[in-house]
Amino acid sequence: MPARPMSGVRVVEVAQFTYVPVSGAVLADWGADVIKVEHAVSGDAQRGLRNLGGSESMGGFAPLMEHPNRSKRGIGLSLEKPEALDVLYDIVRNSDVFVTNFLPDARTRLKIDVEHIRAINPNIIYVRGSALGVRGPEAGKGGYDSPSFWCRGGSAFGATPPSMNAALNQPGPAWGDTIGGMNIAGGIAAALFAREKTGEPSIVDVSLLASGAWANALAVDVALNGGPIMGGTEPRTASPGNPLTGMYATADGRFINLCMLQPGRYWADFCDHIDRRDLVKDPQYATAEQLMRNWEPAAQIIADALGRETLAFWIEKFETLEGQWGAVQNALEVGNDVQLRANGYIATVVDNDGVERELLTSPVQFDETPAAPGRAPQFAEHTDEILKEIGADEGRIIDLKIAGAVT
Repeated sequence: MPARPMSGVRVVEVAQFTYVPVSGAVLADWGADVIKVEHAVSGDAQRGLRNLGGSESMGGFAPLMEHPNRSKRGIGLSLEKPEALDVLYDIVRNSDVFVTNFLPDARTRLKIDVEHIRAINPNIIYVRGSALGVRGPEAGKGGYDSPSFWCRGGSAFGATPPSMNAALNQPGPAWGDTIGGMNIAGGIAAALFAREKTGEPSIVDVSLLASGAWANALAVDVALNGGPIMGGTEPRTASPGNPLTGMYATADGRFINLCMLQPGRYWADFCDHIDRRDLVKDPQYATAEQLMRNWEPAAQIIADALGRETLAFWIEKFETLEGQWGAVQNALEVGNDVQLRANGYIATVVDNDGVERELLTSPVQFDETPAAPGRAPQFAEHTDEILKEIGADEGRIIDLKIAGAVT
């Protein structure tokens, strides 16, 4: 297997929940040695959440922890104790990146803010993942992806049709956290590149709000420049002017999205695939202009045709379709998508009980090589191993445990 691009990079992560830890999981997919620091007693607060495919339902394997913490090593440190802080600083001395989502007051109190970490390692890249950014009147506030990314960032408004007497929730758990974490990983990669070129380490900032706004950047740009405020649209079969775009229902109540932005180019081939070759010579649809002018009756014909067969039928039938389309899939169908699996984006991971599990990998591959993640660490699993790496002998390890500084 070729060397992964982050091999040799050490990342220290003082963070919990999903948003910032996802960045460490991505970097670990890319080959980095990521050391996850948890509180020596309470651990990552997310370990206490068991209502989302947690350890009770999966025999100790909790996707809620595995998703953001795969392939990391774990150490338990009570950073409020001077002895534990000394251990953290010893790890920092030989690390490339320090990443945290602790709030400003906590960073100052625990002596892990920029000035503290840079005093130990002036060359380290310091990374802050926040809810709302590090400046402005709300810089000290925390948050989660649902209010900060999805709602405040514009996605809830943009996804909700006007007729709904409510706002749509995120499509799934950790939606904004996962996207935001990927943004952090990209920022870290750029900062490592810049340090290699210039010798100067960066301070990297990424917020959930900015990530959510970036996901809606085109709509924001249009609105800021005098265009319409784009809200959600009502469910419809086709987009006005183009019958080969939009959502179409199948006989079993499922949906197919057509997205052929050049309808004239794809019309004949599409008609062949729905067994309506007669439509190609119909004068209403003989040219692209006529097809777009008569989009409503064309859309009804397509709706009637697709509505006569099941989604599975059309997935097989459309394997040779030239135009662009996609089935509306649920999470399990996504996990079993033939293209994801053919390209190595579903990895097998052996859990702590020796059971083979599957995880979706991060989307970037290098040298045509799929990521090969390991499981997430058990609570503080590598404490002794990491302590020995920083030169602690058995006596110091015992003293640290007696003092309650380490797990």
